Amino acid sequence: MEKSNDDRPRPLKERRTYYDSENRPVPRAPRRDAGRPAANEDTPGGYRRPESRPESSDNRSESPRGNEGRAYDKPKTFYPNRPAAADRSIDMLFGLRPIMEALSAGRTLEKIFLLRGTKNSLTQEINDLARQQGIPVSSVPVEKLDNLTRKNHQGAVAFVSPIDYMPLDSILAGLYEEGKTPFLLILDRVTDVRNFGAIARNAECMGVHAIVVPAHGAAQINGDAVKTSAGALNLVPVCREANLKNTLTFLRESGVQIVACTEKADASLETGTVDLTGPVAVLMGSEEDGISPEYLRLADQRLRIPMSGQIQSLNVSVASGIMLFEVLRQRLIATKS
Repeated sequence: MEKSNDDRPRPLKERRTYYDSENRPVPRAPRRDAGRPAANEDTPGGYRRPESRPESSDNRSESPRGNEGRAYDKPKTFYPNRPAAADRSIDMLFGLRPIMEALSAGRTLEKIFLLRGTKNSLTQEINDLARQQGIPVSSVPVEKLDNLTRKNHQGAVAFVSPIDYMPLDSILAGLYEEGKTPFLLILDRVTDVRNFGAIARNAECMGVHAIVVPAHGAAQINGDAVKTSAGALNLVPVCREANLKNTLTFLRESGVQIVACTEKADASLETGTVDLTGPVAVLMGSEEDGISPEYLRLADQRLRIPMSGQIQSLNVSVASGIMLFEVLRQRLIATKS
């Protein structure tokens, strides 16, 4: 097809008319760049770039930032170097001397981190005092300490516990002296903070006298745990034991029945074959692999929670609530009869 040589001017495309909410035609504002060369002129068809749009008289032009126009008229501000986040120094101690003084004063610490490879008189004293008070101490690389705080930690960081740990033998002796039937909850390697808080809330609601946790491999009791527990951690005593195996042996010798909740058990909870009205300690394990085999061998009874669904798995906080309720249910029935 031959190219047309028709040079006659073609009619311009009619501009589109815009109307406001009351169906009135909106007048076109004069272009600010009318005097610029053609290469810099605005786009055809009457459209204007966002920076050249006039402020409208309707309510959409009003913004909490004043008369600056709409939100997209103002360019975003980027911060290539943001300021460092605030340190969690409210529940944290750093430095060898402050940690040493806190231990000497009997302050309850959750955990102590020491720089790996550091050996001097202060670190040795910190290790000795922490061992006497049952406070776990971990040797970590400097990167771990730098992630905990940006301040001069001197190779030592400690977390302050929001609660005071109680000795299990004193609590057990006090319960027997008051004529109460001990009701305890033992947690084996429950490391999730929010799970632990939810378990503590269940325990308080079901009348548990104390929660027993290991010194190593347990969830850190911090502000999140206290919040998730709805304040129950301020009401239920928590006992931190260095060796759960020795603790279970001590409880059995003290007349407390150890009942382990495990899916490997033959006896089911709903059968009521296990009497839970006497002194009892419910043993719950981690969600990954349950209760440690050495602790299962020390249990007097093993019970599984019946389930009819397809998942066949419960969160440890939910499972603990079911087990604790069964203990409370049997005790309420025994009290009424």
